[in-house]
Amino acid sequence: MSTVNVNDAHHHDEHHDHHETVNANASLGFWIYIMTDLILFCSLFIAFQVLREHSAGGATQYEVFKESLGFVFVETLVLLTSSFTFGMAHLAQAKRDIGKLQFWLGATFVLGAVFIGMEVYEFQHLIHIGQGPEVSAFLSSYFSLVGTHGLHVTSGLIWLAVIMVQIKKFGLNPVMMRRLTMLSIFWHFLDIVWVCVYTEVYLLGAIQ
Repeated sequence: MSTVNVNDAHHHDEHHDHHETVNANASLGFWIYIMTDLILFCSLFIAFQVLREHSAGGATQYEVFKESLGFVFVETLVLLTSSFTFGMAHLAQAKRDIGKLQFWLGATFVLGAVFIGMEVYEFQHLIHIGQGPEVSAFLSSYFSLVGTHGLHVTSGLIWLAVIMVQIKKFGLNPVMMRRLTMLSIFWHFLDIVWVCVYTEVYLLGAIQ
């Protein structure tokens, strides 16, 4: 009887150690990914800084962004509000209130989708008036920087939708809570990047 108990305890310890190892590896891999993303965005910011004056005789940064500053300000508020709703989702997660958690995650998804819709509209407008990425090095760097951020937000929306479905199916188990934490860090990271984009590209660009 005691041998069985010892074996069960040993098996439990092995399972616990394996679970901790998986968590540690997942966290390490996620942070490595965030660091590579940081390097990517830093490279795009540097490229934009170098190429911002290379308009090939076409529209300058001031001419492109002077009229869209208000629109992009609203776009920025939408994304920052999505950070607030994600924070509310975390509070609901801490209370293990799945109903409120799903509500706030849904609100975050809607705000993120609105942000992407506004960004796509802005791109279409610029292309329509002859200021597409092929016109100059400045516009190529702009579309690359802002477009890369938009692709990341779109990936975050897909990730968010998948997590909402998984929570509905599996509940708030430790795996789902870990995934939510990682998505939250990713989402807030994208918000910080966008604040940098808004400041460097639009605010400074609108100053003649």
